[in-house]
Amino acid sequence: MPSVIRRLWSAIDLVLVVLMGAMIAIVFANVVMRYGFSSGIRQSVELARLGFVWIVLLGSVVALRRDEHLALTEFSERYFPRAVPFLRRLCWLVVILCMVMFFIGSWHQTAANWSNFSQVTGLPSALFYLAGVISALLMGLVAVARFLDPTPFAHRQEHDA
Repeated sequence: MPSVIRRLWSAIDLVLVVLMGAMIAIVFANVVMRYGFSSGIRQSVELARLGFVWIVLLGSVVALRRDEHLALTEFSERYFPRAVPFLRRLCWLVVILCMVMFFIGSWHQTAANWSNFSQVTGLPSALFYLAGVISALLMGLVAVARFLDPTPFAHRQEHDA
């Protein structure tokens, strides 16, 4: 099972790299076309915006998994060291509840907009909200795993290697 999970995270990293490369290429090509040839690629703005939404939300999943998000633990670790395991679990429970709400809202928006198509690209508008569904699901899974094993990430990484 761990090899399947590692492949999933590698696939997410690859998707992020491909999306970023595609966004850079599309925006650069559009700038060259506009300033060099007085024309442009109409779909580039919408595709770049869609790619940006996916990069932000999938990047949030990766940051959460790697514990690279902002965490202020100095106060609790210094003044309440015995309460830290409880506080970590409490924080992960809050994250789980937020991800459930995020998932439900994104799911409803995805379903509501699946039949709405963009006039420029012809893609369903639901693709923007689908990024929220997938990221909420993945972040929720990470939060559940951390809730069940709230040991610090650095300590956990030593055992995984």
